Amino acid sequence: MFPNQNQGADISLSGTRSRPLLNSGMAKQRGSALVIGIFVITVMFLMASALINVLEDADKQVNLEVWGTRALAAANSGADSALAQLFPLDASLASCVDSSEWDVPDVPNMPGFHGCRVALTCNATLLDTVNHYRITSTATCETGDCSGNSGNCLRVNRQVEVEARD
Repeated sequence: MFPNQNQGADISLSGTRSRPLLNSGMAKQRGSALVIGIFVITVMFLMASALINVLEDADKQVNLEVWGTRALAAANSGADSALAQLFPLDASLASCVDSSEWDVPDVPNMPGFHGCRVALTCNATLLDTVNHYRITSTATCETGDCSGNSGNCLRVNRQVEVEARD
């Protein structure tokens, strides 16, 4: 061995110093790409699950709006039917027994009204020799298993009030 040689230094034959394979800065960064990758995957998963929830809520809102519109149309049809019974075309006298409930014929079997029920009430009041009638039409439309406890039921109610006088 040579007496003047530094024992801690790496000297190559060409006289230049060789670099170690990993310097101290790179050793600290080892695995950071894995952590960043896991973070990005987690964020993407959270965004995807939030988007799925938004889409499910939008689907429920569309269903509620469709069934609500159907119930409103059934309630309006019930009110029309009650007015036709109250004021028939043959010019007979209008009659409405206080708080009577009328059946709307064939509403549940008509196209567009499947799953709907309509209940009608009529209240008559005499005020200054004029008969005043208040007709309340309440429609309930439902789909799914509404008789059981499965939680798979959609039920919508709409109510329409009509006042008339003769």
